[in-house]
Amino acid sequence: MFSMQDVTALAPELFLLTATCVILLADLFIAQSRRVLTHVLSVAVLLLTAVLVWRAPQAARAGTAFGGMYLLDGFSDLLKMFLLGVSALVLVYSKPYLQRQRLFSGEFYLLVLFAVLGMMLQVSSGNLLMLYLGLELMSLSSYALVALDRDSGRASEAAMKYFVLGSLASGLLLYGISLLYGASGTLQLDELAAVSAVG
Repeated sequence: MFSMQDVTALAPELFLLTATCVILLADLFIAQSRRVLTHVLSVAVLLLTAVLVWRAPQAARAGTAFGGMYLLDGFSDLLKMFLLGVSALVLVYSKPYLQRQRLFSGEFYLLVLFAVLGMMLQVSSGNLLMLYLGLELMSLSSYALVALDRDSGRASEAAMKYFVLGSLASGLLLYGISLLYGASGTLQLDELAAVSAVG
């Protein structure tokens, strides 16, 4: 069972998820001629999420949440700020290219936002299960981004190859996680490090 402190600790990720879902719904009613609104909203959401990470209460910057599955520290905050800043720059600089290639659609921005959410979960993961969930969220978004140009045979081929390779890697990762759990009896990264240090 989780508490309100756990939810507060996850505030930047929850804001990013909620804002992405709102943009997803709003994009349905935005005409192609006003698609720049989706672009502006996406960049603004990334910047606001960075502000939430930066303005997190000092007490919430050290510790864990959700039973140790989610880590809170200064280093994870720094990595999240870097991810959000770079992603915002990517959205800004990709706009002219997307317009030239006729790929300027809301799907691109939504997939990027979901991928960023997955990366943020990976950065703060203190458990192999959380790490896997973040990795899968990022990977699934990446598969779709590769195949964004639906009229391109090369893009479809690349996406299919990437999906097959990613599925194989995901299966091997799950197998490795199960071996680690069988050998140590835990999925917590700090406990795994302690077990490996003793062994």
